[in-house]
Amino acid sequence: MPSTNGNSANGHGAPKLRSEWIAQRKTQNSDGNFSQMHYARTGVVTEEMEYVARREKIAPELVREEVACGRMIIPANINHPELEPMCIGVASLCKINANIGNSAVTSEIGDELNKLHTAVHFGADTVMDLSTGGDIHEIREAILRHSPVPIGTVPIYEAVSRVKRIEDLNANVMLEVIEEQAEQGVDYMTIHAGVLIQYLPMVSKRITGVVSRGGAILAQWMAHHHRQNFLYECFDEICKIFARHDVSFSLGDGLRPGCIADASDEAQFAELKTLGELTKKAWESDVQVMIEGPGHVPLDKIKEQVDKEKELCYEAPFYTLGPLVTDIAPGYDHITSAIGAAMIGWHGAAMLCYVTPKEHLGLPNEKDVKDGIIAYKIAAHAADVARRRPGAQDRDDALSYARYKFDWEKQFALSLDPETARSMHDETLPDDFYKEAAFCSMCGPKFCSMNYSSKVDEYNKQVHGLEKKDYSELVEKLVELK
Repeated sequence: MPSTNGNSANGHGAPKLRSEWIAQRKTQNSDGNFSQMHYARTGVVTEEMEYVARREKIAPELVREEVACGRMIIPANINHPELEPMCIGVASLCKINANIGNSAVTSEIGDELNKLHTAVHFGADTVMDLSTGGDIHEIREAILRHSPVPIGTVPIYEAVSRVKRIEDLNANVMLEVIEEQAEQGVDYMTIHAGVLIQYLPMVSKRITGVVSRGGAILAQWMAHHHRQNFLYECFDEICKIFARHDVSFSLGDGLRPGCIADASDEAQFAELKTLGELTKKAWESDVQVMIEGPGHVPLDKIKEQVDKEKELCYEAPFYTLGPLVTDIAPGYDHITSAIGAAMIGWHGAAMLCYVTPKEHLGLPNEKDVKDGIIAYKIAAHAADVARRRPGAQDRDDALSYARYKFDWEKQFALSLDPETARSMHDETLPDDFYKEAAFCSMCGPKFCSMNYSSKVDEYNKQVHGLEKKDYSELVEKLVELK
């Protein structure tokens, strides 16, 4: 697991794993396009692709092929040398993103670095800095220099901070912000270029209207000026910036549904079709793309989301927020969304954006970040098991075997959150003696089913010659790896 605890040569931030790779690449590159897709399409297996292949336990050539055709991205800005390369795509394990960032009314750099550390420690594969107040540039610089995972942003947030009114936004301000963030090292950016003026009347029947912050900002701008989305009109210029720095598009779903009643409506799918058109345009410049998705979707419409995205966006990786499958549980939306996230991951979403318990209620704190990540690590892992990823179920089998053998220490070690698992066990049976007991406080010594089942194992062995499968070697291997 990547860690933010490492120190670079000057004692600050994360180690710069990619420095030599990037330096060599800059001396050899002649066309100014540093995109992983560009290298993949010219037949080059980069060091990032090799690194990803080792992490995913797949062939480097498969990684190159998937990146070349657009089904996989490796978000890896050449100005983010601290990055430990990872990939997002249906041929790899399902990933999760954690959102951090301050607001105009709360949080500071130290708080955000603590959130970053918590996110990476508990398994976030990428992190988005969604800061909207204070010194946004300084906060992002601190996050980038301490982050071994890809960092994403929504540049329109910073652009808004540079003008007096939303109506004063324009393409020049946006391109300036995008260029600065790319030079700083941002690995992927949410660009809401698919919210078009002709789609605005389509949201009139919705309960919650436009819930994307970026989408709503652009909708207001278009309504005020009676002009087309400037991000759509300057998309080619954005592609040029992204190619120079290897920034990946996260094409934003500005018209995503904000409640289950609004799911799969005309506005959502109209924007999705435009995102597919923009995907092809980005690919013409060898720029990597993933597609953002909903949102709030009832269970029976989740598969439709993936099918539509594959059809309209040419199988570019799908990156979804949840989706939340019901709207009645403020304070527990990490649960309502993790249910939908597991399902959409099973059907083919490549990355899941976590939702914390504070969703719709307030800015998440460090504990909320942890709770959201744990919920989404469960969802992503459940999706990988359901998709029969090679080796995905090994940890489940190993933990289950440790549980059956009453090996409490190994059961704790193999869990997603060992500290919590241990504390819950020790709450009622704290003495070390109980770490070897063949029962827990729920059943006690007389009502433990697995205790009695072990006696059946002895019977089956003695009478029928049936040996129970031994997972001890797998348990030891995975405990050591973790």
